[in-house]
Amino acid sequence: MSTQPRILAIAGSLRKQSCNKMLLEIAATGAREAGAEVTVLELNDLPLPLYNQDIEDSTGEPSEVVELKKMFMTHQGLLIASPEYNGSLTAALKNLIDWVSRADQQHPPLACFAGKVAGIMSVSPGKMGGSRGLMHLRTILQGIKVHVLAHQICVADSSRSFNEEGGLVEPSFDQSTRLLGSQVAHQIKETATSAA
Repeated sequence: MSTQPRILAIAGSLRKQSCNKMLLEIAATGAREAGAEVTVLELNDLPLPLYNQDIEDSTGEPSEVVELKKMFMTHQGLLIASPEYNGSLTAALKNLIDWVSRADQQHPPLACFAGKVAGIMSVSPGKMGGSRGLMHLRTILQGIKVHVLAHQICVADSSRSFNEEGGLVEPSFDQSTRLLGSQVAHQIKETATSAA
């Protein structure tokens, strides 16, 4: 494994002007400042059909899934920002997890997730900052053998939380979000050192 941590940053929103994408970029900046290489994954660039085993059985994995698995296998960490939809994570993010967690001829089940370090975050118009959705996301990730950091970010009142440059208005939130990114990078380094 490369000595430089590699982190895949994923926003669960498909919206171009998503606040969660802005929050994700702040965390990614913190990871880069800690020495990590960060790849931002745009879900719109790799559109996936709804998971259906009949697709796998008849035509194999879609090419987008093959590409995603290659990306996951070359990164040791994840930064995930997901809006809260009806008290849970988004369908687009859950669908990605369902496809990528599947076994194939090259990978056993969960190979793309097991052992990775993840930092999770959310922005919401409501007062809870998307925390209910993050509870579900944490449970799912832990169930597929991802080490999810205890520290998470929940930003409430999204319409007033960001400035025109895409930064967080509240300095403490900005610092805490950058810290989450750096913590993922440092945890990857520690894991690599202990395994050496």
